[in-house]
Amino acid sequence: MIKVPRFTLKGTKTTDLILPKEFDQKVNLNLLAQAIYVYEERSHVGFRNTKTRSEVNRTTKKVYRQKGTGGARHGSRRANLFVGGGVIFGPRPEKRTLKLSDKMKSRAKLLAYSLKAKDGQLIAVDGLAKAQKTKAIAELMKAVSKVKGAKKFTFVLSEGFGNALKSFRNLKLANTVYWKESNAYDIYKGGLIVLDTDIFAKKTETKTKSKIVKKETKGKVKTK
Repeated sequence: MIKVPRFTLKGTKTTDLILPKEFDQKVNLNLLAQAIYVYEERSHVGFRNTKTRSEVNRTTKKVYRQKGTGGARHGSRRANLFVGGGVIFGPRPEKRTLKLSDKMKSRAKLLAYSLKAKDGQLIAVDGLAKAQKTKAIAELMKAVSKVKGAKKFTFVLSEGFGNALKSFRNLKLANTVYWKESNAYDIYKGGLIVLDTDIFAKKTETKTKSKIVKKETKGKVKTK
């Protein structure tokens, strides 16, 4: 059972929030390191490029005669030894194909959350969707930083946040991500993680709806 501090939108601390059982993950640092490495590699576009001697636009005329000069036997100014020549073994465009399975993604994500909670870098805030101005979020960050000493924030928001998302745009030290779109890299590198409590309310609603649907399907009699 993992408990995290709970705050109001004004920054006052209330009762702790008990996270669901799925957050209490067994520590697997190898999985977390693999996930972070994959997300970091995929963040690079891979368009960097240097020209080889076959791509450099220079003359193909022989530098000087083959024998009798006492110098090396060069055939073209495109060689890497000359200024403006090609580059040997330079970076070339590459397609990054590192992937993670869905099960590994979800486990690494929950593991990052649990490690943040154990380190005291995870909190929950009520009523984030009601914040219509940037000033309210800035005051919340100022109040929380006094308690936690945080300098960087990542707000994990629930779906259907609407116009309240505009209040986060002009904050330099804050990053926003939706619950379903968040990954292990966003959480592990995100500083202090601020969870919207509406995430857990919607999760319980979906669970109850799924249970009702299952009961209705079981009650129906199949007819040939």
